[in-house]
Amino acid sequence: MAKELFNSSEKSNFILNLTEEKYSKMASVGLLTACFLVSAMTAIPEILHRPVYSLSSAGLAVSGVICLILAIIAFIKKYITGKKLIAVGAFGVFLLLALISSLTSYNDINTGIYGYTGRGEGFLALMFYFSFFVTAISIKTEKALRTLVWGIIGTGILNSLWSLEQVFHGDLGFYRTVTGIKLYAASGLSQSPLFLAMVLTLSLTAAVTGAILMTEKKQRIICTVSACLFSFIMMFTYSLIGICGEAIGIIAAVITVFAKKAPKLRLMNIFTVIVPAIAAVLLVNAGVISTVNKYSLYDGRILWGADSYQRLSASGMYDPDHIDIDNTFEVYYTLNHKTLDLISQRPVLGTGPDQLVFPQLYNFTSWDGTTYADAGDIISTNKGTFDKVYDQYLYTAATTGIPSLLAIAAVLVTVIILGAVQFRRGISWANAALYMVTAAGIIIFFVGVSNITFSPIFWAAAGCSCVELINGKKENKARKHN
Repeated sequence: MAKELFNSSEKSNFILNLTEEKYSKMASVGLLTACFLVSAMTAIPEILHRPVYSLSSAGLAVSGVICLILAIIAFIKKYITGKKLIAVGAFGVFLLLALISSLTSYNDINTGIYGYTGRGEGFLALMFYFSFFVTAISIKTEKALRTLVWGIIGTGILNSLWSLEQVFHGDLGFYRTVTGIKLYAASGLSQSPLFLAMVLTLSLTAAVTGAILMTEKKQRIICTVSACLFSFIMMFTYSLIGICGEAIGIIAAVITVFAKKAPKLRLMNIFTVIVPAIAAVLLVNAGVISTVNKYSLYDGRILWGADSYQRLSASGMYDPDHIDIDNTFEVYYTLNHKTLDLISQRPVLGTGPDQLVFPQLYNFTSWDGTTYADAGDIISTNKGTFDKVYDQYLYTAATTGIPSLLAIAAVLVTVIILGAVQFRRGISWANAALYMVTAAGIIIFFVGVSNITFSPIFWAAAGCSCVELINGKKENKARKHN
């Protein structure tokens, strides 16, 4: 008999009667929206050739609200127990510190809450990431985990198929020309080639591990073909992140085969990463793809010139008198070094979410610090400034403070430990795949930065990697009884 509260109807008491299985089904749908909605909404500005990326933020908001409701239900139903409370509590501390940081922002509270136009990573976005994590960590069924794995692979397929047009024709993207070079760089529906490389790192890891661990042959074939596609497209991001993503895919395949005692023949999956990557490089060197005839990395031109400066006016143009923009090591070293200086200036609360550029500005002509249109005009005149440092850990410390970095580090360490327990138990291949995806995301954060396409997927995977399944609990009890 269904439970009722104060003689109300069964329908109005659905939370009271919600089972773990039903919640997990609802949560899997919510997490699928987290995977796809931002990419789907980004299709509009790509088609229109107008940087109206507030639509992408709207996609994040819709999926975020859905999962926020699910997270509240999870708290009400007390689905988060044991050591998982440590991860959720640490994330809550991070969120509180981020809120204080946004309210004491270097520029203004609106930017801290909503984020800079086109980036959209203010406090609200961080709250949505928290909701994805809580929703994911509250899941109880293997089917829900499998759904998320396929969602991550599906997001990679969507972005990669869109990228094919960008690579071979260049109409459906903003990176056909990158600071004077006809590069035809792939950004997919991720807004930047570097963000696409981060997304495809997760999708490639999921596909490779799936190809090794899945039992059905048809599913392994889909994963294998998908991995080939992801590896091929990733090279056309012309980025260090892309190269790191390829390496992570290979390492993930090797670790999965030996750690899960899979047939050694499935080590051949490393060639689904290696061969397409080589083919992409050969096409570039043959002059088939763009006007360049030698494969090279263009991180500096993409992140500084094409993305921040030209696409969003979120930073000034790079200063060629002080940096060799084609020297990838020098670009990242400069960004990291200057960010460390900014951290030393505001170590406790940082600049405020999405406001790294503001302390660097030296030209404030006719700007009152409140209007976004004026902000873009002023920021773009400040040569040598930047709004993103491509190391998420430095970026967190710089924008929300060192204490918030320690809080988020506590979340990640707890996730790795809890996920390792489920990985060793080997109850579900989906658990193992999501654990490898989470590890890939933690590593790629050393050369990448949070963004509204990548982060929802990462935090959903991170939460799911810690999940202890209902059937897993039964198996563990049976083992103890025996």
